[in-house]
Amino acid sequence: MSTSKATAARVAPAKGGRRKLSLPVILLIIAGALALVSMVRLISGANDITSVGQVRGALALAVPIGLAGLGGLWAERAGVVNIGLEGMMVLGTWFGAWAGFHWGPWVGVLFGILGGCLGGLLHAVITVTFGVNHIVSGVAINILAVGVTRYLSNFAFDGIQGGSSKQSPRIDPIDRITIPGLADWLQDLQQRHWFLISDLAGILGGLVTGVSLLTVVALLLIPATWWILWRTPFGLRLRSCGESPVAAETLGVNVYKYKYIAVTISGGLAGLGGAFLAIVATGIYQEGQTGGRGYIGLAAMIFGNWMPGGMALGAGLFGFTDSLKLRGGAENVHAMLLLLAILLVIAVFWQLYRKKYVAAVISAAVSALLFTWYFLTDQVPSQFVDAAPYVTTLLVLSLSAQRLRMPKADGVPYRKGEGK
Repeated sequence: MSTSKATAARVAPAKGGRRKLSLPVILLIIAGALALVSMVRLISGANDITSVGQVRGALALAVPIGLAGLGGLWAERAGVVNIGLEGMMVLGTWFGAWAGFHWGPWVGVLFGILGGCLGGLLHAVITVTFGVNHIVSGVAINILAVGVTRYLSNFAFDGIQGGSSKQSPRIDPIDRITIPGLADWLQDLQQRHWFLISDLAGILGGLVTGVSLLTVVALLLIPATWWILWRTPFGLRLRSCGESPVAAETLGVNVYKYKYIAVTISGGLAGLGGAFLAIVATGIYQEGQTGGRGYIGLAAMIFGNWMPGGMALGAGLFGFTDSLKLRGGAENVHAMLLLLAILLVIAVFWQLYRKKYVAAVISAAVSALLFTWYFLTDQVPSQFVDAAPYVTTLLVLSLSAQRLRMPKADGVPYRKGEGK
């Protein structure tokens, strides 16, 4: 084989492999999705689904999930499964609220991160040093975090005005920013309910109206994570521990050190998500306020194929559906039935193009049921409204499962010296 042919063989994608989407194609997909949502809004009359308030609510609900997912990404890229994200978020809510009440919200944010780091460090000791099963360790941390915070609340908050054994007193808020002029103009444009233009105005308006400074910090952590893990020598070494720790060790990488760093950072990010819940989202610590967001963050990370951008999309999807439930309830979720039915019709044509006839038939049948449900009813039952975010998460994960690729050594036991 000539040199040119050999080079071409290395560069060409494997048969049946997936090609990366170019920026114009990604922008075209985003524009098509926005046009589809706008059409559904016009047909259903549910004008709130792309309003400024809806987008603001979705962003606030997505941030703690995204931070938990980002924490899971750091740990699993180093080869450690972190089921304990929920417990680390719980620690973040308590420590964040306790310090925030005494010394101000930004000190609370710092202590929330430290609380999550403690949970991450404990998980690292158990899994990396002692080699305990990652799932068992994570579940144990989740249980331990609930017990520890309940015990501490009896001493820290009980007897203080506004506090009890299950909640903290009110915490001072973190400043919010609004771009004057632009926010009002976008709000006015959104309220005109024009096709596509008003929807775009609503989305942009939600990003420049009453946004917490901590939200801005959380959003910046997504590209920062991508740059650190994929554009620095440190990130390359860390990811090598999740792909092949034995090979990494033979090249002089201290695998234990990088796993410890990754899992501790993972806990800190989850703790930051917990602090966001207590300080920004509610302004108060309440027992059980994480509500399973650590697990949902883990699902968002899997949906995003262990990549920061995809994880952010998964968190945004859950935050969007959760905000629909809170703001418009049955009407907004009812409109989503129409959107889902149309998306399934598109999926039918795509599956027929790929000659997946069984999947196409199933998608067509489900689409027909959703169309029937939508046109024969005016709203959906309250039980379905409450379950809509979780159902959406499960559907998206099931549809995207075929393209997922986890780090090869994720969750695989490793003992120091195996590479020698």
